[in-house]
Amino acid sequence: MKHRLTYILFLLVSVISYGQVNLTLETDKDDYKGKEIVNLTVVLELNGSDLVQQTGFQLPDLSKFNIIGSGSVTNTFVDPETNTVVIQKVSRIALEPKQKGKIKIGSVLVTVSNKIYKTEPFNINIKDIEKKPIAAATASKDVYLNMEIEDRDVYQDQPTIAVLKVYSKNMDNLRRVKNIHLPEQDNLNVYPVSFSKSEIDPADNGNMSSQILAVFMVFPNEAGYVEVPGVSASVNSYSHKNKIVSNKVKINVKKLPEGSPEYFRNAVGNFKVSVANTSKEKAEVKKPINVLVKVSGDGNLKNMELPKIAASPDYEVFPPKITSKVTVGTGGMKGEMLANYIIIPKKAGEITIKTEQFAFFDPSSKEYVDLGQEKLVVNAFSHEQILEARTTVEKVNEYTNTFLETVNTPVLKTTSFKVKEKSKFHWNVLLINIAILLGLFIAFILFKTWQKKRGLVKENTPPKPLGSVAETETEIRENLKTDINDYFSYLENLKDNGDYQTFFQTLDELDSEIRNQYSQSSAEDFKKLLENSKGSFIAKEYEKTIQTIQMEKYAPVKSSEGIDELLKTVVKLYSQISK
Repeated sequence: MKHRLTYILFLLVSVISYGQVNLTLETDKDDYKGKEIVNLTVVLELNGSDLVQQTGFQLPDLSKFNIIGSGSVTNTFVDPETNTVVIQKVSRIALEPKQKGKIKIGSVLVTVSNKIYKTEPFNINIKDIEKKPIAAATASKDVYLNMEIEDRDVYQDQPTIAVLKVYSKNMDNLRRVKNIHLPEQDNLNVYPVSFSKSEIDPADNGNMSSQILAVFMVFPNEAGYVEVPGVSASVNSYSHKNKIVSNKVKINVKKLPEGSPEYFRNAVGNFKVSVANTSKEKAEVKKPINVLVKVSGDGNLKNMELPKIAASPDYEVFPPKITSKVTVGTGGMKGEMLANYIIIPKKAGEITIKTEQFAFFDPSSKEYVDLGQEKLVVNAFSHEQILEARTTVEKVNEYTNTFLETVNTPVLKTTSFKVKEKSKFHWNVLLINIAILLGLFIAFILFKTWQKKRGLVKENTPPKPLGSVAETETEIRENLKTDINDYFSYLENLKDNGDYQTFFQTLDELDSEIRNQYSQSSAEDFKKLLENSKGSFIAKEYEKTIQTIQMEKYAPVKSSEGIDELLKTVVKLYSQISK
């Protein structure tokens, strides 16, 4: 009796231990159409913490299929009834059948705790298989297009290369294929790499010749199975024009891993971020400076969201102008994206300009990379500090330029003699300034001498009545005053010719001329005078117009529409405040 109990006990233990490992292989159904995807699901359950999986899943022969995607997940939980640890591993494989009829799916093998487990083989039925090597013929029966994609298993926003080939039994037909139109679809972005035709392969597919027509890059922007539409082209013959379309290709787009940083947007690749001050002049309060944010590397550069400059009470930020220096090749999309910002400091002293936090996903390491924030420290000066910091040479230059501006007219462009500011001391600049002043002085002496000689030979004529002092002063002012409409006409011509550098120089001269009419040298004093004489509205419009002129002047890219609006504002304002 004891021996029987012992035998029954060992039998139960063997049955329980055998049931601790469960391996299954199944499909979602038994019959498939030619265009349907076959999904294989492998499930391995390990009941008990003492079981160890020693090998991965050994798949059966799948040479009759194209593997277009795969994924796996592992779940661990405790069975409340038996209080044992259960480990469940599930793998799923997406297959594309190559032929029709009955296809046998073999066994999946796995080794657990020195014991081999396998599934039972079974058959599936494929109906009306679609032939993939060459796309189906359309209007032209002798020419075929075929699209091939190298990597059909990619991450979201990760590129993959597609190659378009043309096939025909007649080589002459290959030269007639033109007007290639790449696919367009909302869930993917397509960029051409090359439209250069390759050499003709006379026997690529049996007795058919082939040629590469185009290479392009595909960026899928959503996860799941994405179908790339066919590429269309036209075949031109002597009598008519036929349209042909390539095959469609499905790719498996993997979802980006979980655990992305909070500020991650859609950057996939490998990138670097830098920020720099591109203005040559010193930063001054209420004056614009140019700040460049550059994102360089390889990845979805043209589709990604660039890091912006963070807002701050220390400065004012205007929307950037985006430019790109990107090349698209078989190795991916590489280059740099440039965001040109105009920033106006609001206070004097040290100002820290920060970008938003930036992170990207690196497909090679399958990890998120956090670059954090980039910082740029700018030392802003007040207007008084800028004036005090000038050297003797710079002050001489300033006095010379002011003198030249006061005698300038739209006809005589003496501003071409203006001396540009230099960061270093140059004796040549000083000598040129002295020579200009000396030449003007000699010209003045010669003019006075000529006037005296002319007065000696002039016949005596009865003097005209001089009038009052006020009338004489008014007459002198009217004679010296430059017609403001001349400036407006000259500015209109410069705008139409696109000479923006001279345009802004003339604007500065116009402002100086108006201020000289009121005997005001600085813009701040002139603004206070306008507020007292013309009202606060005109004073605010003047300050706003001066800031707009500075922003457009130092903008990296100038538009004709913006210059036209600026000129209209200038004409309206200066017509109101001109004496």
